[in-house]
Amino acid sequence: MASVTYIDDSHAEVIDPPKTEEMLDVTELVGDHIQHSPKPNVASYGNVRELLECPVCLSAMYPPIHQCSNGHTLCSGCKPRVHNRCPTCRHELGNIRCLALEKVAASLELPCKYQNFGCLGIYPYYCKLKHESQCQYRPYTCPYAGSECTVAGDIPYLVNHLKDDHKVDMHNGSTFNHRYVKSNPHEVDNATWMLTVFSCFGQYFCLHFEAFQLGMAPVYIAFLRFMGDDAEAKNYSYSLEVGGNGRKMTWQGVPRSIRDSHRKVRDSYDGLIIQRNMALFFSGGDRKELKLRVTGRIWKEQ
Repeated sequence: MASVTYIDDSHAEVIDPPKTEEMLDVTELVGDHIQHSPKPNVASYGNVRELLECPVCLSAMYPPIHQCSNGHTLCSGCKPRVHNRCPTCRHELGNIRCLALEKVAASLELPCKYQNFGCLGIYPYYCKLKHESQCQYRPYTCPYAGSECTVAGDIPYLVNHLKDDHKVDMHNGSTFNHRYVKSNPHEVDNATWMLTVFSCFGQYFCLHFEAFQLGMAPVYIAFLRFMGDDAEAKNYSYSLEVGGNGRKMTWQGVPRSIRDSHRKVRDSYDGLIIQRNMALFFSGGDRKELKLRVTGRIWKEQ
């Protein structure tokens, strides 16, 4: 299947419908989300989005949906922001509920917006956003940590993106032996030094190695991320080893999914952490140049 790139320009907040006394009871109409083939009477998402889009925040509206005396609608989150004035006609809003539109929304079933990525689910309106926040087909963000890259897409697309646009080293195999050298190890600026992508077991893994500040102490960290979802990442394990001068440090763990950001993994210290003094000791010589050799392997759990 050809890879697809997707950049989401919507800013809709994923929320559950508010459960207040004034909310229309739509639970019987909604039920659990459904996954089946598209129905002939499924509404066009473009028309539905226009009908149920708040004119202020441009997000999908959920009960209670408010309206002015002229019938212009507004979401409950934006009502306090407009000082009780309709943003369309400037008439006073009052406390008029648009129950008809709420009923229309409750009756709708719409395709997941990630259908181009393979999701064939059809979901009730009030379940759709929650599903999309957890959809297994939702695109991944670029795992490159050297810049704030906003590219998103499926795994084949991101692999090509890393290779062509970020010039990341690609390796085949489940073992690695890398040497990291820095002429002035006293310069620690939270910058990523290295990202290497490994292809093995029909999957892709990202090996990160970088310097960052842990409190007042500069440290180095190496960790592995899995290019896929967390449930599948747990099928694999990896080990890392670094040493010199007759000493060594080892780490064994489970790769984290790239659903977790690089910063989240790094700041949880989920990897091999090497204090700078120890790293310089491993490097030998006059301790003025960092020369670390990191070895390791990836394996699939039985």
